[in-house]
Amino acid sequence: MQRYPMTPEGKEALEKELQHLKTVDRPRIIQAIAEAREHGDLKENAEYHAAREQQGFCEGRIQDIEGKLGASQVIDVTTLEKNGRVVFGVTVTIENLDTEEQKTYKIVGDDEADFKANKISINSPIARGLLGKNEGDDVKITTPQGEVEYELISVKYL
Repeated sequence: MQRYPMTPEGKEALEKELQHLKTVDRPRIIQAIAEAREHGDLKENAEYHAAREQQGFCEGRIQDIEGKLGASQVIDVTTLEKNGRVVFGVTVTIENLDTEEQKTYKIVGDDEADFKANKISINSPIARGLLGKNEGDDVKITTPQGEVEYELISVKYL
């Protein structure tokens, strides 16, 4: 079975989304389908078809979340040994050796990734390139723009 690594915050966010889908969205969609049925002929009833499409999306997302939560592997980085090694859940600061530009990222699960919030997926090229490396290491990472060399400035277990 495939395991889905996630932070405690990521698990909590998925649980909240699941709760919202089941208690708010699902009943609203069921009500919309019932109202659309009252309008008569279902073949040409756009409201009915739209509501059924929403229902399919909602039920699919519920199944997706339940599957991920069932196969989740919650990793609380604050309980790990703080040895300067890059593992899932750490916050890293890296410096591009060409431009001297520094970036800080938290390595999270796919569902938690949010580039604008500096949270990158464990499956992203940068995270894959950093995993297993240690503070102070120089790391070459192949990105869509080509190979970039970084120095791993810091690893924080937050």
